[in-house]
Amino acid sequence: MIRIRPATESDFDTILKVQQTAFGEYADLYEVSAWTKETLDSIREDAKEKRILAAEADGVVVGSVRFWNVAGVCVIRLLSVSPDHQKKGVGKALMQEIERVMTDAHKFYACTMLRTPRNIQFFSSLGYKAEAVLPDHYHHLDLICFAKYRGSATQTNPSRP
Repeated sequence: MIRIRPATESDFDTILKVQQTAFGEYADLYEVSAWTKETLDSIREDAKEKRILAAEADGVVVGSVRFWNVAGVCVIRLLSVSPDHQKKGVGKALMQEIERVMTDAHKFYACTMLRTPRNIQFFSSLGYKAEAVLPDHYHHLDLICFAKYRGSATQTNPSRP
């Protein structure tokens, strides 16, 4: 059973370890040290301005995600799930909780590494549509960004024909 709850400062060390192992899988594809070597101080700073959810399985934190609202756009980052718990609904549960609690957001926005078909499929399976490609972006990553719009039957950008 997966339990999603707001993270507390006592979770931060475990969250960083999960994040390190989850993003460490991509070390051969990309420079991921920004995520694998994040510090307790930086997550504490993030927690001042962003919300952090933790996913628990059997009382142990196995995943997390950070998010915040900017002018009605919920920005989602650092979704990470322990490799042992991937493909078991943890990431989906975290994303569904964000969509549930962010009632003032009209758009949900998340980016992932372009050369990660599994991640692209994950966001697509949740109804997110590719909206932008950012080549040679943050730490020379090629990113693909996804969006999901609240209240749109097709979940596409309502301003587009």
